[in-house]
Amino acid sequence: MGTVSEIFEQIVGKFNASAAAGMDVIFQFNISDDDHYYLVVANDNCELHQGDHEDPSVTLILSKETLEKIISGKTSGMQAFMLGKLKTEGNMMLATKLGDLFSM
Repeated sequence: MGTVSEIFEQIVGKFNASAAAGMDVIFQFNISDDDHYYLVVANDNCELHQGDHEDPSVTLILSKETLEKIISGKTSGMQAFMLGKLKTEGNMMLATKLGDLFSM
């Protein structure tokens, strides 16, 4: 599927600005076996950054393989969470909005 960076570029390309109306949140992705990234969703816009944000709204912790499976539709975020393949810290309810925000 490509590098983690390429996967996140695909995610940003699927951004649904209308679903982000009124949001001002930071989604931190800690890829356990690769680089970390975060998405800033604010003012109907989405920006991708590499690294760790100092105060994310929610942090998702998962492997590159799990990320690939979620993006490809082989598994859902909820399935990954229930199987212990995806962990969250912070506002867990925000993680449930990712499907709406990025058409996954």
